[in-house]
Amino acid sequence: MVTSRRTRSNKKSTRPASGRKAAARHRVRASKASSDKTKWVYRFGNGKAEGRADMRNLLGGKGAGLAEMANLGLPVPPGFTITTAVCSHYYENGKTYPKNLEQQVAAALAEVGRITGKTFGDSGNPLLVSVRSGARASMPGMMDTVLNLGLNDATAEALAKKSGDRRFAYDSYRRFITMYSDVVLGLGHHHFEEILDDHKDKNGYTLDTDLSADDWVKLVARFQERIEEEHGEPFPQDPQQQLWGAIGAVFGSWMNQRAITYRRLHHIPESWGTAVNVQAMVFGNMGETSATGVAFTRNPSTGDKSLYGEFLINAQGEDVVAGIRTPQEITEAARKEAGSDKPSMERALPQAFKELERIYGVLERHYRDMQDLEFTVEQGKLWMLQTRSGKRTAKAALKIAVDLANEGLISRKQAVARIDPGALDQLLHPTIDPNAERKVIATGLPASPGAASGEIVFSADEAEALKAKDKSIILVRVETSPEDIHGMHAAEGILTTRGGMTSHAAVVARGMGKPCVSGAGALRVDYAAGTMSVAGRTFKAGDVITIDGSTGQVLAGRVAMIEPALSGEFATLMGWADAVRKLGVRANADTPNDARVALKFGAEGIGLCRTEHMQRADFAELFEIMQGLPVTIRLLDPPLHEFLPHSDEEIAEVAAAMGADAKKLADRARELNEFNPMLGFRGCRLALAYPEIAEMQARAIFEAAAEAAKRTGKPVVPEVMVPLIATKAELDLVKAAIDAMAEAVARERGSRIDYQVGTMIELPRASLRAGEIAQSAEFFSFGTNDLTQTTYGISRDDAASFLGTYVARGVLPSDPFVSIDREGVGELMRIGVERGRKTRPKLKVGICGEHGGDPASVAFCHAIALDYVSCSPFRVPIARLAAAQAALGKAPGGRGVTRGP
Repeated sequence: MVTSRRTRSNKKSTRPASGRKAAARHRVRASKASSDKTKWVYRFGNGKAEGRADMRNLLGGKGAGLAEMANLGLPVPPGFTITTAVCSHYYENGKTYPKNLEQQVAAALAEVGRITGKTFGDSGNPLLVSVRSGARASMPGMMDTVLNLGLNDATAEALAKKSGDRRFAYDSYRRFITMYSDVVLGLGHHHFEEILDDHKDKNGYTLDTDLSADDWVKLVARFQERIEEEHGEPFPQDPQQQLWGAIGAVFGSWMNQRAITYRRLHHIPESWGTAVNVQAMVFGNMGETSATGVAFTRNPSTGDKSLYGEFLINAQGEDVVAGIRTPQEITEAARKEAGSDKPSMERALPQAFKELERIYGVLERHYRDMQDLEFTVEQGKLWMLQTRSGKRTAKAALKIAVDLANEGLISRKQAVARIDPGALDQLLHPTIDPNAERKVIATGLPASPGAASGEIVFSADEAEALKAKDKSIILVRVETSPEDIHGMHAAEGILTTRGGMTSHAAVVARGMGKPCVSGAGALRVDYAAGTMSVAGRTFKAGDVITIDGSTGQVLAGRVAMIEPALSGEFATLMGWADAVRKLGVRANADTPNDARVALKFGAEGIGLCRTEHMQRADFAELFEIMQGLPVTIRLLDPPLHEFLPHSDEEIAEVAAAMGADAKKLADRARELNEFNPMLGFRGCRLALAYPEIAEMQARAIFEAAAEAAKRTGKPVVPEVMVPLIATKAELDLVKAAIDAMAEAVARERGSRIDYQVGTMIELPRASLRAGEIAQSAEFFSFGTNDLTQTTYGISRDDAASFLGTYVARGVLPSDPFVSIDREGVGELMRIGVERGRKTRPKLKVGICGEHGGDPASVAFCHAIALDYVSCSPFRVPIARLAAAQAALGKAPGGRGVTRGP
């Protein structure tokens, strides 16, 4: 059984071979492809830096942040950044380095030694460094870090003498051996945790802090023995060999599977590469006046303006996020709220806390955004190790943006531009009904808000497999690691038995917008048995549980949910967005409930109402709900085969209802059977062959409009849309039938009905002949689902089997059914708009495919001057914000947006 003892995967390491080879002996492979004059290394420290915050593309986010903090005069340990250009060179030149890189690194390392008064590799006063990754986009936990580099048997003794603390020196040495072996040599943590746990059991120890200096000396020797057994070579003692092994491993980690998966999920280009940051070590594990921690300048879950985070006394950075020890709160207020009996940083280290408060104010005012900080306190002195814009939930992002605007740090337009439209999806998920019965089985930390129910799974691979079968699942882990990223993406929510509010699970879940409960320590997870136990109850894989990421509760079974209430900062920011956007936003709605939800989320009409299952009363209710807002109703469109009986039982049932001969009915059904129904007898083709279908629907629409107008006292102007038009002649014939029915209903009711007739543009020919079609059509609506199918010659229902490969291999930049293909489908749309408006200058043009809720597609629709987009009701806020950002010149992926005429 897996309990609270640390446990990591026993899988073989997937560390890149390049790092292991580099560690085998000190040899820097240089290529001939670079110029001697290229600057590959940028220094920082001692109150100045060669880099700046706006150089993040070259220095990565971490390197740019360190440089900027140094320039601001903040306490930053000196170091240097090896640029992302080296990473690109590394992969473009057979995993070799630029020929003058080693010289630049040596000079920068010597400067760090000069500032610190120490020498790298010196056996009397050794300089120790950390080696960390740092891409331009934050990728928490996806790449590799090595701390305490430069320690060996001789420098560990020197560190012990210099510090006067032998326990600290060998604690640092064993940490270095463990991290370096995992990151560079490919020997997983479990090799060393097994030895450590065995030693603790034999000596009656519970925590790592219980071990003495002699214990760590013995364990270091046993760790080195294990390395030689597994690796075939002794642990490297040459600090230069260690340094280049770590640099190679960090560059190698850019292409590890978890980093590749993270980039794919977050649309980060492979070509960006990562930087490597080498920095003088400061030690949080030098006793009770030393500590390490992570802090946010505002609460990343709620957005509240208060210092938020966790720290550990006598620890190093990985201890905070790994969940090995329970972190402590930074502020006294947070400690009281958590009910913790451990001292806060505010009480335990008051001077360092005051300095942290001062610095967080400086950084937030400087960057004009909430910052995510990493820090270490070494014997009472605070050192800053990182600042970056903090990842936050959508709820927090809205509050922070609105608050910063109200505080005068940013403008309202800047506030609108700061919110990722796709992240609003987080706010639209259900929460637990307050009246529902809660069968609470455990309580952990409320790591990421929202609630989810699903079947228990214990592995990331299983989560991904069940998601492919449309199962809703909760990923349950002792603690997550970067290797679990694909399973976390597949899960509805994440539950861990260990870890704090800044653990890997918490940070990644918040970034994904998924509910998460971490640190539910009462739970016992047994991976081998596939069970989760608590208080005498056992839950198996496949059992359903619910997690509440807002309270930290874990509940048995499926619990009733309610829709979120959108108000406060959401309403404020959406109001600011509406004030600047040019595009209208409608909703695709087929039912009265859809229409009500759409209105709640700010829809300005219905851009697509499908009529396959609607009757006159349904139309009337829809018109009444929309209160005079535009409603576009598409005539019948499904392929004919969907109306035909197929099995013998169905044929017999239909024949009996019609009073027809079953054999003749079966023969007729066979005659009408199609090989490719999606390109067959559907859309306007049905209306042409069977005009009574269009006439019947038109009558229902016009009678319903008249009734709704009478009941509400507001004019109703239905927009009747004819699907799958390829020629003007098709539209003319169907439009004639619609017009005739409008006249008939008007005569019967004694009052004229205002209406418009338009068409869906969903065939390439319709786009090309748009000028001609616009002679008859009063509006166009691009049906981009079918337009994409017919442009590519791809069935959307079958494309999943190969489109993923196309995207992964760079054939396509993205799935064209998710985001509009600007060069192909987009070009047809642009042609359709231009030619249609040349004929009818005030032609109203919209889009009603699923692309209407995709931020990148919305930006394109703005650029080609559409009048509106229409999307599913729950994506209306996303479309509103994306449209506003397009109007402000911001588009997903950093493209500028210029609106057409």
